[in-house]
Amino acid sequence: MSPHSFDRILVLGAGKVGRTVADLLAEQSTWQVTLADRSPPAGPCPGVAFEALDVQDGPALARLLGRHQAVINALPFFLATHVADAAVAAGTHYLDLTEDVAATRHIQALATRAHSVLMPQCGLAPGVIGLLGAAMAREFEVLHTLRLRVGALPRQACNALRYNLTWSLDGLINEYSQPSEAIVQGRITRLQALEGLETLVLDGEAFEAFNTSGGLGTLCHSLQGKVQELDYKSLRYPGHREAMHLLLHGLGLRDRPDLLRQVLEHAVPHSRDDRVIVFASATGLRHGRLEQDDRLAQLQGGLLAGTQRTAIELSTASGVVGALELLRRGLLPAKGFVGPDRIALDDFLGTRAGRYFSALASTAPSPR
Repeated sequence: MSPHSFDRILVLGAGKVGRTVADLLAEQSTWQVTLADRSPPAGPCPGVAFEALDVQDGPALARLLGRHQAVINALPFFLATHVADAAVAAGTHYLDLTEDVAATRHIQALATRAHSVLMPQCGLAPGVIGLLGAAMAREFEVLHTLRLRVGALPRQACNALRYNLTWSLDGLINEYSQPSEAIVQGRITRLQALEGLETLVLDGEAFEAFNTSGGLGTLCHSLQGKVQELDYKSLRYPGHREAMHLLLHGLGLRDRPDLLRQVLEHAVPHSRDDRVIVFASATGLRHGRLEQDDRLAQLQGGLLAGTQRTAIELSTASGVVGALELLRRGLLPAKGFVGPDRIALDDFLGTRAGRYFSALASTAPSPR
């Protein structure tokens, strides 16, 4: 057993992703899992204890954190700094799923005085896509470009937006409104969300992709000086970006997020019939010649603990649960800030949670 071993895990947020996280942990039967929220989950969670909690109640949150060795925060992104502050005070390992850049910077600053691990951005994007990009970068002697693309998509898109809501509306608005980081000509820069439109064909199907915020996590800073061009874009069905650009910029709703939320809530239906596409492409010098390495995975929903889960629920939850598995095994630092790109891809794919991403394993030939 690793010297960093622990087993009492707190999951904050009993929504669909939080419940999936709790069930993935309970599936392994080696964790003592508590799920906490103001209201209990919609449906049973075998092997998971529930505690009612208003996370804004500081003393109650501190008491609950003090009884657990690690917390996974599956609450909305705007609560990330509040929970991280409390986790540092309690000495509890902290992991979350946030895509919010400002929250991550705050958490990074906390690490200078933390005696526990602070590991935000451990979901799908940021999260798995970052550790995949870092792994691919390490396979090149000289890395020229690294393009990372992720799409959380409905399987059918019949409306004018070519889109249904398959995950957090607040998260979607945030990534469409805030600038994204990238490396352009070797330098870190900020790019406008919804710009950089491109079209691409994956496995014979056409998609569009454009800049969105937060998907790279800390990867730009990890690869600065090691790659000439690095960017992250969201995959969508053709036509979606034009409609969203009209709403956010043509009609000025980027500056009125509450009104934008109302419009999308009333106009865009939710769907649980979804899929997740992860694509990464790297070019550079490998074994003394110019090569390109592409990885593609398409994830579907499935059963977990007797309940049908969507692709976005399973892929997001498996990212953070896999990171926690590796932390407990002692394969990650025992304290301070840890970005997802510190995780070795093979280690992640070797976890029980990482099985959902098995298609991303390297197929690169050995040097002759």
